[in-house]
Amino acid sequence: MFWRMLQGALARQRRRLFMVALTIALGVSLTTAMLNVMLDVGDKVNRELKAYGANITVTPRATSVVKDLYGVETAEGSGQYLQEADLGKIKTIFWANNIVTFAPSLFTDAVGPDGQTIPVVGTWFDHELPLPTGDTAATGIKALKSWWDVQGSWVTDTDNQGAMVGSLLAAKLGLRPGDTIALRLAGGQQAERFNVTGVFNSGGNEDEQIFVPLRKVQQALHLDGKISKVEVSAITTPENELARKAAQDPKSLSLKEWETWYCTAYVSSISYQIEEVINGARAKPVRQVAESEGAILQKTQLLMLLITVLSLAGSALGISNLLSASVMERSKEIGLLKALGATDGAVALLVLVEILLAGAGGGLVGYFAGLGFAQIIGWSVFGSAVAAKGMVVPLVMVLVALVTLAGSLPAMRMLLTLRPAEVLHGR
Repeated sequence: MFWRMLQGALARQRRRLFMVALTIALGVSLTTAMLNVMLDVGDKVNRELKAYGANITVTPRATSVVKDLYGVETAEGSGQYLQEADLGKIKTIFWANNIVTFAPSLFTDAVGPDGQTIPVVGTWFDHELPLPTGDTAATGIKALKSWWDVQGSWVTDTDNQGAMVGSLLAAKLGLRPGDTIALRLAGGQQAERFNVTGVFNSGGNEDEQIFVPLRKVQQALHLDGKISKVEVSAITTPENELARKAAQDPKSLSLKEWETWYCTAYVSSISYQIEEVINGARAKPVRQVAESEGAILQKTQLLMLLITVLSLAGSALGISNLLSASVMERSKEIGLLKALGATDGAVALLVLVEILLAGAGGGLVGYFAGLGFAQIIGWSVFGSAVAAKGMVVPLVMVLVALVTLAGSLPAMRMLLTLRPAEVLHGR
């Protein structure tokens, strides 16, 4: 009889410890997943946002000065240009790996079939750019403006007679993919026929323009190797007070501040480095885009942090309930131990060792399960794996210990207040 009672008590205790371990495992798995995603989410969110356009615009310095002083855009036909040959240098700056893509533009006007003036933009569509390092980089508006809704197909850079027409302009001219349009580019003596490979809807000013290969506009304007503007898409770090101070005047920074700013992927530091490698250029962040990216990233990380805190709080509550129930069920056993001379500290230590061992086992299982959950989140949300961060391991170990101890406090308090005479008499 006694042996069966002992076996039953041990079985119940094993079940309780298993439930504690399972509760910790669930909390740790969610915590591990959220921490890994949170620490790796910056680049992923930024890459997702890169699909919605450039966050840095590079123009000739003289043109930028006129715009800053008078608010007048003079890039088109102003006689101020950048050198196409310098564009490969953008991928040689300190933060070259953060440059996702870029595309140059050269603006002109053309005379349409009915004598109307049509804005034309020469650009790269899907261009393989040789770099000074000997490598190549994929550039062009196909990657830069991937949100465009295109009917038909993109122009290839080798097709000098290909053209893509904005949706508003196409509606005015009655153009569809597969049609042709006669245009006389500024500087040209006669009209040329362009094949409309696609009609796009951008939701912006581009919808009233025609895009053709950059080389075609350069030839028409006799501006070989010249460009008006470069749009750059870069992965950046949300700006802080240091970045805003540097954006106003980098020379105002101390040496330590300058090194921190220069070696951090702020949009202002990347812009500064682009100016260093492109002669006569002024690189300016697109503030609305850059600040929106930072705000979205911070809110995403805050959301994940809140989920982590709530999961740990839930685990602590679960542990507290399980241990309180365990102490109540084992009250006679604990009372007997105290009656036989066990001190409160010895009994508390015995219970804590059991809990911590269960917590360690649950934490280990939860950590590896959390890594799996992080990959599920990464592939389902961002389409790529989430890197396992080494700093998460000590964080999880500390959190497991804290959550286990926090959840044990109510049970320990109850345990210490048990009086052997009362519990052994069933009171």
